[in-house]
Amino acid sequence: MVRGRPVESRIRQNIVEILYFMKRGYGYDIAKAYMQIFPRVTRRSIYYHLKKGVETGEFKIGEIKKEHGDYSWGGEVEKIYYELGSEAKPKMSNKVKKFFDKK
Repeated sequence: MVRGRPVESRIRQNIVEILYFMKRGYGYDIAKAYMQIFPRVTRRSIYYHLKKGVETGEFKIGEIKKEHGDYSWGGEVEKIYYELGSEAKPKMSNKVKKFFDKK
């Protein structure tokens, strides 16, 4: 019997489904779509699972962009764009497909 916490995660699998249809997205857009499709989770949890998914190979970082603007926290924001990695196993969820077909 394997000890410790299981590697798979329902939240991470849902993010895989979202990225399958988005092809590419950054944390905020992924979280926004997640909260409209699935039961609410915190944005912090989404960001945690994106980072963990990069470690497990389910996601890969496609690009990192710095954008300038007038934000409450300063004049610059860093957007990390994620794509599906080699270890991602999308199941092509009908729920997610319907959401993206409407868009």
